[in-house]
Amino acid sequence: MERDTMDAAAGMVRVPVLDDETVRQIRALALLRWGAKRIARATGTHRDTVRRYLRGGANAEVQVRPRARRLSEEQRRLAGELLGTTAEGNGVVVKKLLAEQGIDARLRTVQRALTPLREEARARALATVRFETAPGHQMQIDFGEKQVVIAGEPVKVYLFVAVLAYSRRLFVRASLSQKQDDWREGLAAAFRHFGGVPQRLLIDNAGAMVIGREDDHAVLHPAFAAFCKDWGVAVTACRPYRARTKGKTERGVGYVKHNGLAGRAFASFAALDAHLAGWIVEADQRIHGTTHERPIDRFERDERAALAPLPARPLPVRERRVGRKVAADCFVDVDRVRYSVPHRLVRRSVEVLVGETEVRIYHGGEVVAVHERGREPFQRIVNPAHLDGLWKRPEAVVASPPPALAAHGRTLEDYGAIVDALGGVA
Repeated sequence: MERDTMDAAAGMVRVPVLDDETVRQIRALALLRWGAKRIARATGTHRDTVRRYLRGGANAEVQVRPRARRLSEEQRRLAGELLGTTAEGNGVVVKKLLAEQGIDARLRTVQRALTPLREEARARALATVRFETAPGHQMQIDFGEKQVVIAGEPVKVYLFVAVLAYSRRLFVRASLSQKQDDWREGLAAAFRHFGGVPQRLLIDNAGAMVIGREDDHAVLHPAFAAFCKDWGVAVTACRPYRARTKGKTERGVGYVKHNGLAGRAFASFAALDAHLAGWIVEADQRIHGTTHERPIDRFERDERAALAPLPARPLPVRERRVGRKVAADCFVDVDRVRYSVPHRLVRRSVEVLVGETEVRIYHGGEVVAVHERGREPFQRIVNPAHLDGLWKRPEAVVASPPPALAAHGRTLEDYGAIVDALGGVA
């Protein structure tokens, strides 16, 4: 085989395909009136190649192909500008816009010119500059979710994860919902676990905390803003669709799901809580892949003293009011836990106040039920007094002897005589 040659003037590439000996064999067999298929089998070539050489005559030793078309340097620059502006990343639109400016190019030619630009943009989007913060400056928080088997049943568990950005100490708390109360309750538990409050929280744009944006700044939910003010911590929300800004807690969520829980099953929600509490201690002892130190060592050495003290008397963390209609079985359902209500309120609307430790149920401004707050999924918390009057108690049923048959005009002897008269057949 000879090296490829290019006819620059004609814009063609001349590519030798078969050696001279094979070409001579093809022509000789063709003179013997062999068909193209038979010649192809004999010479080890494709029948279309044989036909092409037989049609090509004396110049069939080379195959002529058109040279790949390319945009000029100026045209590539223009295509790149259009890709990032008017075309909004669409190569087909770039081709049309170039045609409007008198540049006639095939779509494949345009796509080939845009490929390096796309790869460069993709690399810029993936590139991350690691941002390290001072001790006590920042804590990142996030929620994850995972199906966990509890008491033999699959349950969706929500995992609140907080990571101190400097030391990488981690805290996790499981819950059965992901409402604003769960964010606040998780935060308060994290502050108490770390023994202090950082200067700033880095959060995402979850609707429970952020209700909108003004001038590229997040607008916090009033209740969440009041909570942060009470605990003395500032808040920064990452830009929409830039979750990697809080990469420490993003990785923390994955670490909890795949290392802390994996495929484990638990006898109860309390057993899950106990497991996570022990696992957090183990996580503090590991050598972190980025800092190459144990998180607990960095925390004790540099970060503990940098945290602000906990507030002496913080406002209630959880106090959520929800409306419910009492079911036919005298229960209301809140966060997959069922609480009993007096049976007289069946099908009535009530208001449920969920606190940190207890649940109060109101009807018309009156407290009709008070329960200890439950955390086990599908748990039934019952006050037996709420069901009084629904049925008679067994001891209230007094057994009385049947009335005498003689009072109705006949005795047992009378019925026995009738049976004997019928031959013993009743």
